[in-house]
Amino acid sequence: MTSNSVTPVSYAPVWAELLGQPEAIAQLEIAIRGKAEGVYHAWLITGPPGSGRSNMAHAFAAALMCEQNGCGECKSCLMAAAGTHPDISSLVTERVQISIDEVRELVASSQFGGSLGKFRIMIIEDADRMQERSSNVLLKALEEPPAGTIWLLCAPSEADMLPTIRSRVRRVGLKVPAVEEVARILIERDGIESKLAHQVAAEAQSHIGMARRLATSSEARSRRRETLMAALAINGVTTAVNTAERWLDIAKKDAEALTTERDELEKAAMMRSLGLSPGDAIPANLKSDIRALEEGQKRRATRSVRDGLDRILVDLLSLYRDVLTLQISANVPLVNEDLRTGITEVATTTSPAETIHKLEAIAQARIRIDSNVRDLMVLESLGVQLRRKPN
Repeated sequence: MTSNSVTPVSYAPVWAELLGQPEAIAQLEIAIRGKAEGVYHAWLITGPPGSGRSNMAHAFAAALMCEQNGCGECKSCLMAAAGTHPDISSLVTERVQISIDEVRELVASSQFGGSLGKFRIMIIEDADRMQERSSNVLLKALEEPPAGTIWLLCAPSEADMLPTIRSRVRRVGLKVPAVEEVARILIERDGIESKLAHQVAAEAQSHIGMARRLATSSEARSRRRETLMAALAINGVTTAVNTAERWLDIAKKDAEALTTERDELEKAAMMRSLGLSPGDAIPANLKSDIRALEEGQKRRATRSVRDGLDRILVDLLSLYRDVLTLQISANVPLVNEDLRTGITEVATTTSPAETIHKLEAIAQARIRIDSNVRDLMVLESLGVQLRRKPN
């Protein structure tokens, strides 16, 4: 007689930060339990924003290095969690694209064996940001991997990688965690009040990092609300152009809030390392070091603005998704429940076909921003397409 009961599975502590990914964790734990016989040399972890791709890669790396397969408490696990494990290297770009030099440097370091164990693990968190030339440098390393070297690549989808790379990796797919799971984490780990936790979890569309930011920053919540209210108020070309300028300003303020404090801390740390105190004149022979830091920070600011614009566009997608939800009487909750009055007004004065056109326009704007079309030009074009036409 066959039983249909399923024995509950208990996962190692190293996976504690991963939400709603039992299938992926189960797949990786099979590899971890068999690591004594060897582990496949290249993995591609894919999933939408907020699914925890980089967290999954780092947890997998920590579990592979741990003698107890991810206890979360040993010296190896603590070093992995702190980012100081000598056998785990991670490439996290602050630029719009990963440069070929960054990939070459990582590939060169992958040739050395592990210093504390049998593995050397190389993580590329935004592998989709590699251009073809950079990808080809990585491909060579995947084709001829040194013994014990394991590559963990993270990207939104398999399609973001070259076919030649896809053919050489094991694939792990992640999904977006449920709103309830994200809200629970905010309540239990961050002490966020239940109503606010559920609101921001829905507004962030289960992106745990964004949900935490919305929960802890009233300014971030205010900027998001202003973005959506401005979209609902577009009724002509003039307001469309003005709204586009406002959206760009919001993205810049959002980026500034994220980067200013970090930039100041980095510069102060460099000044200390060069033997300088705050306010000291910078000697001529050290100005190149400061200039290199500032140029890197400028590149990071550019990416932060682009990321901020993409968040605005994702929020606009959620807004018009809510409009369409009401128009077709779908039995699903609204993402932006607190804007129901404005959403209802738009839903009753426009058609589902118009809303679908607006959703397509927003999706196209994301592609154009990613293709380096001028930000303001993209937003102005989008604003015109989102305007409510007179009846």
